[in-house]
Amino acid sequence: MNLLATDDGYLPRFLVERGLGAIYLIAFVVAARQFPALCGERGLEPATELLRFVRFRDAPSLFHWRYSDRFLVLVAGLGIVLSASVVVGLASAAPLPVTMAVWLVLWALYLSIMNVGRTFYGFGWESQLCETGFLAIFLGNDATAPALPVLLLMRWIGFRVEFGAGLIKLRGDPCWRALTCMDYHHETQPLPNPVSWFAHHAPRAFHRLEALGNFFAQLVLPFGLFLPQPVASVSAVLMIGTQLYLVVTGNYAWLNWITIVALTAGLSDSVVGTVAPGLIGVLGIPAGGEWPVWYTAAVVAVSALVVVLSYWPVRNLLSSRQAMNASFNPLHLVNTYGAFGSVTRRRFEVIVEGTLASAADADAEWREYEFKGKPGDPRRLPGQVAPYHLRLDWLMWFIPISPGYAGAWFERFLVRVLEGDRPTLRLLRRDPFDGKAPRYVRARLFHYRFTTLRELRETGAWWQRTPVAELVPPVGLAAGGRGGELVGA
Repeated sequence: MNLLATDDGYLPRFLVERGLGAIYLIAFVVAARQFPALCGERGLEPATELLRFVRFRDAPSLFHWRYSDRFLVLVAGLGIVLSASVVVGLASAAPLPVTMAVWLVLWALYLSIMNVGRTFYGFGWESQLCETGFLAIFLGNDATAPALPVLLLMRWIGFRVEFGAGLIKLRGDPCWRALTCMDYHHETQPLPNPVSWFAHHAPRAFHRLEALGNFFAQLVLPFGLFLPQPVASVSAVLMIGTQLYLVVTGNYAWLNWITIVALTAGLSDSVVGTVAPGLIGVLGIPAGGEWPVWYTAAVVAVSALVVVLSYWPVRNLLSSRQAMNASFNPLHLVNTYGAFGSVTRRRFEVIVEGTLASAADADAEWREYEFKGKPGDPRRLPGQVAPYHLRLDWLMWFIPISPGYAGAWFERFLVRVLEGDRPTLRLLRRDPFDGKAPRYVRARLFHYRFTTLRELRETGAWWQRTPVAELVPPVGLAAGGRGGELVGA
């Protein structure tokens, strides 16, 4: 057997391949359903505007050749088909060059979308998906034994995600060092889920344990990924457990799942086999054989590349001015990661309303636009949407924290609502006017907090909300309708 191969990595390779294929599938479905309305030809942040002044070498993308919404959907559709081939095992059963080509195309397609997605694709897990997807090109196929260097590089991703998040918390908000951040986090996180209300009302002693467990999982356990077995497997399982806890208590798109994919590379067939004998046989994982010389050269080359590119994220981890999420090259390879270095203490929500009457009418009926994931109606239990990614809902969470996040896209959103734009309205849970364009819209800021158990029993509401300020006063479209210019009432 090749010296770089391992006979103890069939299960982790299988889990990485299938898990990553599933995440790619979700990501391309999200792109097909949301990108045209968000960044399409008439989107809130059109990709065409970016493509006018960004060079290919600064943001590599197929869309430098041409962009249209139809072409975007075609690219996403191809990604969906190839992702499905990975999930069902067709890609890994193919000849090695074909398997690698499938992973290469998936990576190139998603990189092309992400690099023109602007603010709506500015999340850390986008770069994490690209980095993980690039390494997957070198995982091999069913006919080859697992590549130990590639599995170790996957663990290196898991290490940087966890350790980076731990350091950013340790250096960031004082509430992490005081072990009090979890008193607030379940209530103020971007998109709470059905369990968040219950987690928020857990005893304060439990919240202290959450914070301590977080530090242990992110600052201690990551080093175990590079220790001999069974320590690496035990460390991976414990970190996977903490990620699953985050899955249960919040909606973080596919952040937790792509991290779990990287952490499964820390498992080993022998360790898992002692706990679950015969699992590999049940899954039908075939035993691979010798590597072609060219594949050995490719594994060595990508390993050397990652070692060189690791200089920048390591320097960032050691810096007192650590960046939370950053890429150091336009291909988004070997990035630095982190999350929730600071935690907000109070939750504010932007509520968008419209009316068919004159805004000057004191009796005007203002109706609320409901979003799919973010809090709105206080009586609606927060839903479970992850690993699906509601990009508009996520950015709406940022506006009260820093209005600069809205930029021009929020004004365009209001314009599209006033136009009754169907692609934009499909991003929402409910259009209160059933497709009819309102005469005026406004955006108001509300303070939200979880109700107490007593309030929940008395009112049936999961949230209590209080109006705080008018973020955008009543506005309508300028004369001419679709000119895209807002005017005050």
